[in-house]
Amino acid sequence: MNNAALSILGLLAQDPPRDTGPDFGKASPFGLLVIVLLLIGTFLLVWSMNRHLRKLPKSFDDRDSRPGQADSDLADGSNPQVDPDAPTDETKREPG
Repeated sequence: MNNAALSILGLLAQDPPRDTGPDFGKASPFGLLVIVLLLIGTFLLVWSMNRHLRKLPKSFDDRDSRPGQADSDLADGSNPQVDPDAPTDETKREPG
């Protein structure tokens, strides 16, 4: 059994490589097209991200509010951003 495995390995080792034509290992024009499209897509994504980042403020700190002002406004239970006359979920529901 050991001799049979060695003879098979000897026959396989004597076969010349099969993938050695004149075009083996060369990229096709389709590969170049894929790479160019990926580069264009990357450029457009970076350009769009930079446009959006330029629209952001330099800082997200509130310049008009004092430190702790938001906490003191909400401590009395009032929320200045909520309209008191707006219908709530409870008034929209029908009894059922």
